[in-house]
Amino acid sequence: MSRTEDIVNSANDNWLAVYRPRTVVLDHGLGARLWDIEGREYVDFAGGIAVNALGHGDPDLKAALHAQAEKLWHASNVFYTEPPVRLAQALVEKSGFAKRVFLCNSGTEANEAAIKLVRRWASDQGRAPERRVIITFEGSFHGRTLAAVTATAQPKYQQGYEPLPGGFRHCAFNDIAALEQAMAAGDVAAVMLEPIQGEGGVRPAAPGFLSAVRALCDRHDALMVLDEIQCGMGRSGRLFAHQWDAVVPDIMTLAKALGCGFPIGAMLAGPRVAEVMQFGAHGTTFGGNPLAAAVANVALAKLDSPAIRTNVERQSQALRSGLQALDARHGLFAEIRGRGLMLGAQLAPALAGRAAEILDAAAEHGLLLLQAGPDVLRFVPPLSITDAELADGLDRLGRALEGWLGRQPIPATAP
Repeated sequence: MSRTEDIVNSANDNWLAVYRPRTVVLDHGLGARLWDIEGREYVDFAGGIAVNALGHGDPDLKAALHAQAEKLWHASNVFYTEPPVRLAQALVEKSGFAKRVFLCNSGTEANEAAIKLVRRWASDQGRAPERRVIITFEGSFHGRTLAAVTATAQPKYQQGYEPLPGGFRHCAFNDIAALEQAMAAGDVAAVMLEPIQGEGGVRPAAPGFLSAVRALCDRHDALMVLDEIQCGMGRSGRLFAHQWDAVVPDIMTLAKALGCGFPIGAMLAGPRVAEVMQFGAHGTTFGGNPLAAAVANVALAKLDSPAIRTNVERQSQALRSGLQALDARHGLFAEIRGRGLMLGAQLAPALAGRAAEILDAAAEHGLLLLQAGPDVLRFVPPLSITDAELADGLDRLGRALEGWLGRQPIPATAP
């Protein structure tokens, strides 16, 4: 039995069976490349689901972690430590709108905190519980905890977990008229959305949609909550994706790339809600852990650098061009969409539902890819990916697709 078989068998015997990993046991990485325990090399177009924004083995992140590990691992929020204080200060300054920050451990925890903040704000406004509705959008993804999964307007994530918490209303994404109708009853406390939907198929907000949401929130005295857990932290080409639309949220949530692989999340609160939660209103044992915060401080500074912004712009163009060339050759995609280094390739109708098969073929050729539903290939490589790494990844994708299409009972030039 190989080491890979041994580890996979152990995982299948002992893990709760909520995952279905590909049969690859990753061991170490450098930049946008990874190696498994058998020594096979891969180009990483998955980025740990948009987490490893500075790739693998970044020396500055390692130095920050090692330095803090020699000092203090954990103290809880019963005491001050410097790294989380400095991180909150940096997030306030860089956000341009936030007054206070709540640090936690993950994206779903950040969204739970945002949901609780909305409800507490509405309560302080004297609104009855039935007038504290939060609108979210079809195709959204906000996390796996019970409130966050209810906010997630995708039934497949909710089935079997009923009864779900009340107070959520789902609306068509990018449909301003539908949102106006959903808010007409006057019972909405907040609108919560992703500037670029991730799990929902890499769907950006349409031009003008975020501005329209902001205007409707103002008209109806509701809060605007932006979930930038996947699309934030430089991935769109700006530090925060909503900055492209020049809107100002009341609340924003972050995670994933904030720690570049070290678990951390954050909820940022603007002036309208910054003082709503006082002592005892919320908390977390591990949130703002000094190790996580020390890494995130360095990650935040690097992700907000001109070098990363320039690289995202250049590599986004190269990746999009490469995908367009593959499409011209094979007729694979109905649409290539997204922004920066968060791109989705919608499969052509003849290939609908077969994204997972393409991911398997890519892994066989040494390329790690993601999907966003059964019909969309998702590309979220490290923001620091080099020209050579990107070109190598596209070459491997091309060879994987050629081999996969050659085995299919469908024409290689599918419409």
